Amino acid sequence: MLPKVEEKIITLRNQQVILDCDVAELYGVETKRINEAVNNNPEKFPEGYVFEVDNQEFTFLRSKFSTTKFQKTRQLPKAFTEKGLYMLATILKSPRAVQTTIAIVEAYAKLKELSRVMVEIPQQQDDRDAQRRLLHRSGQLVEDLMSDVLPKQSSDTTLELNLAMLKFRHTVHREKGE
Repeated sequence: MLPKVEEKIITLRNQQVILDCDVAELYGVETKRINEAVNNNPEKFPEGYVFEVDNQEFTFLRSKFSTTKFQKTRQLPKAFTEKGLYMLATILKSPRAVQTTIAIVEAYAKLKELSRVMVEIPQQQDDRDAQRRLLHRSGQLVEDLMSDVLPKQSSDTTLELNLAMLKFRHTVHREKGE
């Protein structure tokens, strides 16, 4: 079973990143092993690949996420950008690392495609069929990205476009007897 990468991706400094503790969880290793890989291979992690979270960002993260996530943290976490995660994949070689890397690549590819599709929808104002196809594709991408996060009962997902603003509605239908 592939790891649930999508729920680990957060936005910091206007970039989609995964924190070192989450990277470690995905790869099934200790956080210190991830940081050792970075420290032992500095040439593979130039600026823009990984950055240390500053105190203000760390305070924000602690308020947003469970504090148990950062309980054992003695130093500020590192945040891996997409490029940094790809480079980390060249270092970690276990079978789980390969599967995790594939899941990371797939998650980022879907996020990029969703972003591209959402930009393209308003540009197709005169072509209703093209807009419908793009809306359908964006719905598929959102469903793929959210499939491990949302409940498994039958559900409806609706995307509405209103003055170039995305609205997301997810309705869960529970089976009788649950």
